[in-house]
Amino acid sequence: MPSVDVIDLNNKVVGKVDLADEVFAAPVNEALLYEAVRHYLAGTRRGTASTKTRHEVAGSGKKLWKQKGTGRARMGSIRSPLWRHGGTTHGPQPKDYSYKLPRKMLLGALKSALSAKLRDGELRVVSEFKIGEPKSKVMRQALDVLKAERTVLMVDNGENRNLALSSRNLEGVKLVASHQVNVYDLLGHTQVLFSQAAAQKLSEALA
Repeated sequence: MPSVDVIDLNNKVVGKVDLADEVFAAPVNEALLYEAVRHYLAGTRRGTASTKTRHEVAGSGKKLWKQKGTGRARMGSIRSPLWRHGGTTHGPQPKDYSYKLPRKMLLGALKSALSAKLRDGELRVVSEFKIGEPKSKVMRQALDVLKAERTVLMVDNGENRNLALSSRNLEGVKLVASHQVNVYDLLGHTQVLFSQAAAQKLSEALA
């Protein structure tokens, strides 16, 4: 069972917390990580590309000239794909790219990501994110003290209004609740800061 130092916002060790081996000391499965990231990106893909068929483009439906006797090829509509400004044949249409991934795969990938972050020293536990006033400057100073200078993912429990308001305008900083943690966010941020309550809750929920 990994024992992790708990620090405060002054970057001083104030205690230790024991986390579940099944969650924070699991084998890192890179194939599962790949599948989880691919699944997340597919779910966020908009899929709004759309072209108009011959039934949707503007134009009269009148037959341009009579069928026989003109010496020209027969033509029924100006909206035909054969004509300029006509409809598009087999063009892209709005599509949902999301798909379902087995729950065991998602949980396995999440455990792998958490274990990899802890193994690489990129996951730390903070006693609590106690911000006195909702100001980005205060939050930035706290992160600088914690030496979290690049992209940071903060995980907390419950409603912390001051923390949400203080962090939302900081570039490279994202705040999520413990039940919203996903593999894409974990791998996409250099540092991961868990509140002690969030780390214990996630450890118990996934164990």
